Amino acid sequence: MIVGIIRLELLIPENCSLKGKRKIVKSIIDRVKNRFNASVAEIGSNDKWQKIEIGISTVGNEGAYVDTSLQSILKFIEGLYVADIINIKTEIIHF
Repeated sequence: MIVGIIRLELLIPENCSLKGKRKIVKSIIDRVKNRFNASVAEIGSNDKWQKIEIGISTVGNEGAYVDTSLQSILKFIEGLYVADIINIKTEIIHF
């Protein structure tokens, strides 16, 4: 079993409220869940209205498949143009 994990930090400089942040976070999470077979959740910076931290994970039996899935998810999020990506941490764990 191979687990792929992404920890993603996003910045939304034009945002001015937690309500606006929640709308963007929900949009990103829903779109990724609907398009890919991945688990997605907001994992930090809950009280900061310009910063988003999202965790994404996917599981497979081939490393190439998991890596390709993670790269596709990152490209998809970049293509949404709703926030600037400021940090990406990717890890693949073999069990």
